[in-house]
Amino acid sequence: MYARDNVSGAHQTQEQPTTAQVEAAVEAFRMLSDATRLRLMWLLASGEYDVSSLAEAIGTARPSVSQHLAKLRLAGLVRTRRDGRRVLYRARDAHVRGLIAEALFHAGHEVSGAPRHDD
Repeated sequence: MYARDNVSGAHQTQEQPTTAQVEAAVEAFRMLSDATRLRLMWLLASGEYDVSSLAEAIGTARPSVSQHLAKLRLAGLVRTRRDGRRVLYRARDAHVRGLIAEALFHAGHEVSGAPRHDD
């Protein structure tokens, strides 16, 4: 075994991602690269919200929030549920919630200068 084989910390049993997996991840990151969508996802990771509540929480107009939610839904990052006439939105699953949390924890360390965590 060569030293370079373990540099990245990857395990030898770990398989390379498929092209479809990489493309799906790139699309998710693309959707999250917008500040409004990331703020929406942070809220949706903690519970269900309707469009009006989300617009008020982040201080953005309802039509804009609706457009962002439509993109997030098409990207598979949010799911919806009807409650009477209202549509409630929530982060799709634990993977998406974890992705949002990790991205913002990482950003918090970058902004605050907090020490990095080793494996």
